[in-house]
Amino acid sequence: MTTMAERTHTTSGSAPEAASSTKTLTLGKAVNEGLRAAMRHDDKVMLMGEDIGPLGGVFRVTDGLQAEFGEQRVVDTPLAESGIVGTAIGLAMRGYRPVCEIQFDGFVFPAFNQITTQLAKMHNRTRGAVSVPVVIRIPYGGGIGAVEHHSESPEALFAHTAGLRVVSPSSPQDAYTMIQEAIACPDPVVFFEPKGRYWTKGPVDLDAPVGSATLNSAHVVRAGTDVTLVAYGPSVETAVKTADALAAEGRSAEVLDLRAVSPIDTAAVVASVRKTGRCIVIHEAPVFFGAGAEIAARVTEECFYALEAPVLRVGGFHTPYPVAKHEREYLPSVDRVLDAVDRAFAH
Repeated sequence: MTTMAERTHTTSGSAPEAASSTKTLTLGKAVNEGLRAAMRHDDKVMLMGEDIGPLGGVFRVTDGLQAEFGEQRVVDTPLAESGIVGTAIGLAMRGYRPVCEIQFDGFVFPAFNQITTQLAKMHNRTRGAVSVPVVIRIPYGGGIGAVEHHSESPEALFAHTAGLRVVSPSSPQDAYTMIQEAIACPDPVVFFEPKGRYWTKGPVDLDAPVGSATLNSAHVVRAGTDVTLVAYGPSVETAVKTADALAAEGRSAEVLDLRAVSPIDTAAVVASVRKTGRCIVIHEAPVFFGAGAEIAARVTEECFYALEAPVLRVGGFHTPYPVAKHEREYLPSVDRVLDAVDRAFAH
């Protein structure tokens, strides 16, 4: 994975030092490197989407991939999301592993029928005879000052549909590993990328083993004893900042990154809440009928006698996503999460 120029030169007689495989990357670049690694590993992996070739996509996540792998494997498609996903389903049935890019979250709905009616049900419809290993990459969430239909969080709509895996990385390392695991997965995966965190930098081990652990398992970002903050995707950073603020107040918060919205790693959530006795769920999507409601219900069922307070949710409001100048009031903030924690401790 490293070039000769990147290797450490040593003097004669000294032992050579191994070149480090850990690089500092943005989350967007980590997805790019993960796609590149998957395409090098398996020539059946191909990318499809609008402007993903020479332009490299709106967020440049596919930058340089068409130049390396050619137009047959990095396909610039017409502006037709239903056609992109429908074609990917057919390719997957013929043995390919297509990765579709949806330019923005709000543009996925023309393909909603293909995803929820065809892609999600094909394996069950054929009683397991046909697998459709398609990945749908969707930049989602707010915080970038975009116009209408460019800042939505529709993950609950897909998580409600049986047959789909719904995941979202929060760090560059997870982005790099999880996109490869999603591509290798035999199930269709809706891969939500937090566009507001595309420029977040972090260490990425390019030689990290790729299995299924990050795709299936929640991750304790910070251990704590007094309250569990459950988050995923863009809200993990908010949870960590809230934990910092609580630490200054003498309260210990455990931050749990779900990674997957469907299936939920219920065991990890339950273990954390049984330890802390309190649970706050954070996501950018509207709280009404959101992923937090499912988590709250499961925690209440499994941790009823361990809970010191009701499970509370902090998220978007039951309104269309607002114009850019008001989105900071809409998105979950540290202050809003701190308020929920105060209410949990008031019981």
